[in-house]
Amino acid sequence: MTTTTTRPKWVPLEANPDLFTSWCSSMGMDTSKFAFHDIYGTDPDLLAMVPQPVAAVLLLFPIHPSMEKSRTEASAAAPASPPGTENILWFKQTIGNACGTIGLLHALANTSAVSAIKSDSPLDTLFKKARATKDADERAEVLVNSKELQMVHESTASQGQSQAPEDLDNVLCHFIAFVRSETGELVELDGSWGRKGPLAAGKKVESQEDLLTVAVEYVKENYMAIDPNNVNFNLIALGPSFD
Repeated sequence: MTTTTTRPKWVPLEANPDLFTSWCSSMGMDTSKFAFHDIYGTDPDLLAMVPQPVAAVLLLFPIHPSMEKSRTEASAAAPASPPGTENILWFKQTIGNACGTIGLLHALANTSAVSAIKSDSPLDTLFKKARATKDADERAEVLVNSKELQMVHESTASQGQSQAPEDLDNVLCHFIAFVRSETGELVELDGSWGRKGPLAAGKKVESQEDLLTVAVEYVKENYMAIDPNNVNFNLIALGPSFD
């Protein structure tokens, strides 16, 4: 079993929708159907540029004491399995700096994008193994033991335009994902910060087309408001491909 002191550490992924789409293609998703897209801002005019319906929203946010305090408090108060999330595939993160890949897995496994995953592909195989157990540590080991996942992550990380951090123990940004549950609720998916499973955000998402605006409002209220002058927030949407 991988422990905190011996867990592997990967080079973090860059917040780049083209690289995310390439990651998906390498793992076995048909990217002529789904792809990742930049969210250029939170104003309605900019949100209107994002292809609909949005299946998932990824957030990259800066890590600092105020953010850590807020996240820790939310994790402590969250139930292990809130109503409406029973069928959500959630991964505990035990690989250092793998939050980008964890976010991609959460976005693909729990949305309509799962229909674009090719049979017997690395993604298909990984999700089948993960769904075969309800134990969070066993699911985490599925990721640790996937050589394909590690290779695709490393290949994607090496293609980033920004320089990789020299200190892999001190990466100061983190990815999470937002999806719409079967009961029409906004769900936050993150495998770290002591999370026990999916987090119900307490926001109703009436239709799939509403996910983008609801998720962005939640991010503004619960993340950006903590550090309003920080420019190191990044939002990316999973939606229909332009192809």
